[in-house]
Amino acid sequence: MATTTKIRTRMLVRASGGPRYAVALAVDALGTGLLRPFLLIYGVMVLELSAPATGVAMTAGTVTALVCMPAVGRWLDRGARSTVVAASMLVRVLGVALLLAAPAGHVWLFGAASLFLGIGNQAWPAAHAALVATVARGRERDAALAGGRALRNAGLGAGGLLATACLAGGTTVLQALAAATGAAYLVAAALAWSVHVRADPAAATAEGGPAPRMRTLLAANVVYVFCLNVTEVAIPLVLMTQLHASPMWTAGIFVANTVLVVTLQVPVTVGMSRFSRRAVLALAGVVIAASYLGFLAAASLGPAWGAPAVAAVSVVCTVGEILYAGSATALVAALAPAHLVGRAMARFQISTGFGLAVSPAVITALASYGSAALWGGLAGATLLSASAVATEKGDRHLATKR
Repeated sequence: MATTTKIRTRMLVRASGGPRYAVALAVDALGTGLLRPFLLIYGVMVLELSAPATGVAMTAGTVTALVCMPAVGRWLDRGARSTVVAASMLVRVLGVALLLAAPAGHVWLFGAASLFLGIGNQAWPAAHAALVATVARGRERDAALAGGRALRNAGLGAGGLLATACLAGGTTVLQALAAATGAAYLVAAALAWSVHVRADPAAATAEGGPAPRMRTLLAANVVYVFCLNVTEVAIPLVLMTQLHASPMWTAGIFVANTVLVVTLQVPVTVGMSRFSRRAVLALAGVVIAASYLGFLAAASLGPAWGAPAVAAVSVVCTVGEILYAGSATALVAALAPAHLVGRAMARFQISTGFGLAVSPAVITALASYGSAALWGGLAGATLLSASAVATEKGDRHLATKR
């Protein structure tokens, strides 16, 4: 059994781009975990900006970064793979450098730093998925994509915990964390570039077919991706404002979510490979919608039982998230012809980035009308999206090929 596990691990690492690339992913994720959750705090504490100005600059940077995605997709379709991954890391080095150079009160430099960090954060998923699609096929590719996500979540979690432990050190420590993030991105970029993975655009064009229509999938993805912000936005909002629970519940749920994703993402994705990717994605929507209704029921239990119930339901939501993450990108990779995989991944990332950008505003707006509006609205929209994914007829044969 131990030998079989080692063989499978080696196959997974190879399908993900090799050992150096796996180390690059881990280092990059650790650096992102150090900074991403505390970028707002950096703007307020170190640069002495107001919270509203900091939030607007961060949102503007993230949304503006989406404009770059079509160019990223075209670059990928010209054959670049590891080069684009490395570039997505290097542009974040520039973002960190601007962050460190920004004087107190300078919101424009902070905005520019947020823009470059946003470009790197948006470009990386598409570039990584295209690289994996180049070195792996079928079930092996699905497992490699799942393994990359598990590894990234582990790095993000470790970086976030380390940064949390350092918060008490004040502005000097925050600046040191930013510098460490920049160094991590630089090391990760060098490792990613060194694997030299490139596709042959001429061969890909010869093998590829027509571009599939993915409008339904991309529209549904905007709604699906809300589940990724439930743990960070919706659950803390409900626990603190409605149930008046201890912050420890929020922290515990976040840690549990990270652990479950890290440990279950690969085995669940591999286990569900007997079913079509489209069917698994539709099932993910049903599970996520059911968890939203579970949160609605849990919120009605009051302070005594509400927090434990929310924690229990969050496990169901995480299972839905795992099913979604293991099937959505894999479905796009299966649908896209080889010569258009870059543009397909870029379009998918635009829908993901847009959903992540608008979901905090939508969640907080719905929550202002009560639990029924929040959880009922999210459940209804997710069920409609799951139905649309399940009934979409275009390219169904590609979505079921393993």
